Amino acid sequence: MVTIADYGKYETAWCPGCGNFGILGAMKAALAAAGLAPHQVLFVSGIGQAAKAPHYLNANVFNGLHGRALPAATGAKLANPALKVIVESGDGCTYGEGGNHFLAAVRRNIGLTVVVHDNQVYGLTKGQASPTSDAGFVTKAQPEGVHAEPFNPVETAVALKANFVARGFAGMPEHLAALIGQALAAPGFALVDVLQPCVSFNKINTYAWYRQRVRELPAGHDPTDWTAALAAAARWGDEIPVGVIWRGSRPAYEEHVPALAAGPLVGREMDRERLAAIIEHLR
Repeated sequence: MVTIADYGKYETAWCPGCGNFGILGAMKAALAAAGLAPHQVLFVSGIGQAAKAPHYLNANVFNGLHGRALPAATGAKLANPALKVIVESGDGCTYGEGGNHFLAAVRRNIGLTVVVHDNQVYGLTKGQASPTSDAGFVTKAQPEGVHAEPFNPVETAVALKANFVARGFAGMPEHLAALIGQALAAPGFALVDVLQPCVSFNKINTYAWYRQRVRELPAGHDPTDWTAALAAAARWGDEIPVGVIWRGSRPAYEEHVPALAAGPLVGREMDRERLAAIIEHLR
């Protein structure tokens, strides 16, 4: 039986009160509830305080370049579809530097679980605006406030029909663990965007700010209704809905790859003669 203790307990580099702690606890709870042992899981992350989260888990980890977690995770998933591949990083890393990779992964519907710590600021580099920062957000690098409109990753993922799209809140760890658990079980691309207060560099979107606004989706919300999902995803301001916003039914990308019909690529013997013939053909 898999337990939370199997994923270990490590000292972190995060500030006391950081929202990352709630996400880390929810992730461990979701993995244990899913019965996934550490050797069955690969975490892939980029750069940032959120990208350190997999460092504090007893599991397989690949820590790549800033914004490049999704391509590495895609390669791992195609090499071994039986592996549970989880991408965990921040809003800057995933939606900024990795923005085009995010769009491509959603369009492909590759079978990844993507958990984004969305604190609307770059914390590791001391507080610049991120793609999800609200317009007018003042930082040391944007002293006159952000002029651009914020990127809405949840609305984008629903619009592009990812198979599973949810929004959670680090201040609701049990609710968040349930969302991550559903994402782990969903085929195809699964996104959990997590509202995560940064206690050091975002003094606007605090725990109190979110608690005044975050509301669970009503029981009558139908996550298979695309129009209703788009409306829920777009809602932001005095009320921010959390929960499973959209469930799609597209086949996962890896189901279309002929090379995987005979099973995972890992463990297969290399046919050196065939490889040499392919290289010769391509010269």
